[in-house]
Amino acid sequence: MVIRYAQKNELHLIRNIAFETWPIAYKNILSDDQLSYMLKMFYDLDILASQQEQRNHQFILAFDDYGTEMGFACYSRALDNTSKYLLHKLYILPNQQGKKTGTNLLDFIINEIKKTGEKSVIQVNVNRHNNALNFYLKHGFSIILKEDIDIGEGYFMNDYVLQKKV
Repeated sequence: MVIRYAQKNELHLIRNIAFETWPIAYKNILSDDQLSYMLKMFYDLDILASQQEQRNHQFILAFDDYGTEMGFACYSRALDNTSKYLLHKLYILPNQQGKKTGTNLLDFIINEIKKTGEKSVIQVNVNRHNNALNFYLKHGFSIILKEDIDIGEGYFMNDYVLQKKV
């Protein structure tokens, strides 16, 4: 497995993975309309490029030994606190799950944060009904907050905020 930072011309891979992963991950959580709305809101290529270029979001891709993408993650330093990092996204293609890709992506990010030499924390929002909650708890995250985020059009993200010391 190869894990590396994504280039701007690879953002379509991020989008493709999201569009393949989300309908399965959220099929029992979100309505079809909300799913479509959120995919457009979060994975438009211009929005991804803006996050990468202007908001300093770091997109990371995982590839198998044949160069086929397996999943991605995205993180950044929090704007309000220099010792806090936010894990914005971590998705693994359904046919690639169970191969430690998520763990490897998370470890990659944590190691990058540790390189700063700071005592830091990393936070992630997880839908309260998403099976990924168990992944984060297993990897040492703790629930610190419950929040409902209005994302427009009458839709909300009903999340837990989880945190881990790095």
